[in-house]
Amino acid sequence: MIDAVPPTEILTSVVTVFEVYKKAKAARGEHAALEDVAALGHTRLIPVDQEIALAAADYSLEHGLHFSDALIYATARRHAADLYTSDAALRHLPGVRFI
Repeated sequence: MIDAVPPTEILTSVVTVFEVYKKAKAARGEHAALEDVAALGHTRLIPVDQEIALAAADYSLEHGLHFSDALIYATARRHAADLYTSDAALRHLPGVRFI
């Protein structure tokens, strides 16, 4: 499971940083949100480039994904990585591990 993987081997889309900060700040405040983002900083952060953006647009059209979901999914696919998520919109896509 993902808990056994060293943080440096975990890929994190920069879009995930946005999502985590936004949701954590709304629910628990800025300090908690910054702590969550700091934990993500120990993983390998993957920026959005043109290839990921175009693939995300295709996934969005094909699967009806929202902007951020499509970018996160495209990042995982580009790196042939499993995507661990609790986002129901991604649940049935190839390469997704729903937690």
